[in-house]
Amino acid sequence: MATIRQLPSGAWNVQVRITGEKAKTATFKSKTEAEAWAINQKLGVKISRPANTLYELGEKYCSVYLRGKRSQKETFARMTCICDRFEQLGLPSDISEITQKHINEYRLFRLSIVANATCRKELMIIGRIFRWAKKEMIIDLPCPVDGIAMPPASKPRNRIIERGELDLLLSELPPLMAEIAELAYETAMRRGEIVGLKAKHLHLDQRLLSVIDGKTGDRSVPLTRRAVALLTESLERCPTPESRLFPIMPHSVSVAFRRARKRLGMDDNVRLHQLRHTRITEVAKKGFNQSQIMMVSGHRDVRSVQRYTHLNVRDVINLLDD
Repeated sequence: MATIRQLPSGAWNVQVRITGEKAKTATFKSKTEAEAWAINQKLGVKISRPANTLYELGEKYCSVYLRGKRSQKETFARMTCICDRFEQLGLPSDISEITQKHINEYRLFRLSIVANATCRKELMIIGRIFRWAKKEMIIDLPCPVDGIAMPPASKPRNRIIERGELDLLLSELPPLMAEIAELAYETAMRRGEIVGLKAKHLHLDQRLLSVIDGKTGDRSVPLTRRAVALLTESLERCPTPESRLFPIMPHSVSVAFRRARKRLGMDDNVRLHQLRHTRITEVAKKGFNQSQIMMVSGHRDVRSVQRYTHLNVRDVINLLDD
């Protein structure tokens, strides 16, 4: 487990304790850097002991099955929080003792304080870990999540962020965060895709950039002239082709955006991801067909872009009588 505390100087000290290993400690300027270091230390440990507890099984799942994948750190952080809540609720940590009743108790507890989507995601993580263990580690245990009533998936937000709202948000954000937010608006890229960009991924002379190992795999992203200008400025900070344009954690961007939104008194549906939705909506309004929309958005399933096609219905009404 990791212990993080703020020092009188304002810096953040983190100590990581792992069974069978000597405690490690380090100090950072920000809490985000401290949390990232703690996660990396845990993920870097090779687990040779049997996985008897939910935490150990989750640790093995992340270090073996998710190794090298973009979701590795986020899943491990979520799994650590889940295990902490199990302990707070007095639920068993031994995987052989966890039953549907315990999972349901956890579900009801979480639904009382978080949104359906958050609870659903946590239950899905637990389920994946147990199913992976049964398939890959030949652990003969039933998945306690199977048969549990899953909270309904959240409906997609259709909130469009107007240009004036975007300008206010950009003026309220720190410069680096403002760059990322405007790129999300100009490119329709996902948060993780933007912060994962390296100098070598940019092909600005062709008005293209490459997304490597994104949510839907590798793809090329067409760039607006404004996006090219923003990336040209960002490129000046990169000393090598391997340098990241935005060396920060994805979660930090969302936190900064949420704080800016609250300071401006904007509604809860004004979120970072809505900048991506706004750009895709604008592309659909221009009359792009589904294949062209998917080229901009990076979707691989045509069903994901069908909700944007209704925007063009009025464009054909007058053609019906011709």
